[in-house]
Amino acid sequence: MSEETIIEGEATEVVAEELPQAEKPPESKATSAALKDALGRVESLGKTLAGALQDRANVVMVRVNDDALKHMDMLVEADITKSRSESAAFLINEGIRANQELFNRISSIAEQITVLRAQLRESVVVEKKA
Repeated sequence: MSEETIIEGEATEVVAEELPQAEKPPESKATSAALKDALGRVESLGKTLAGALQDRANVVMVRVNDDALKHMDMLVEADITKSRSESAAFLINEGIRANQELFNRISSIAEQITVLRAQLRESVVVEKKA
């Protein structure tokens, strides 16, 4: 490759050496898979966050310990959530999702308790009439 360069009014030809292109390391399958996994997690986090923040019409005032507050603030500082309120809603939603099996068992037992209470009330009413 050559270029013309003007030095003090004289035209001279300078032959530029071709510099080797910086070689990129070949992208390994592991790196590609890790990137796809990370992107998937980011998309999943976005969907989860949107779900957690949807229909937030109920106000709950809570006191949290220093560790919980630190984690809520981390979400705000990372621009994942806009406020501590959003962080709390997100973390509560994630806690429920992570423990869905437990909540299913609680719901089942609570329904049984409701039925037993109704039966108990009916038996007390019947005894009063007799």
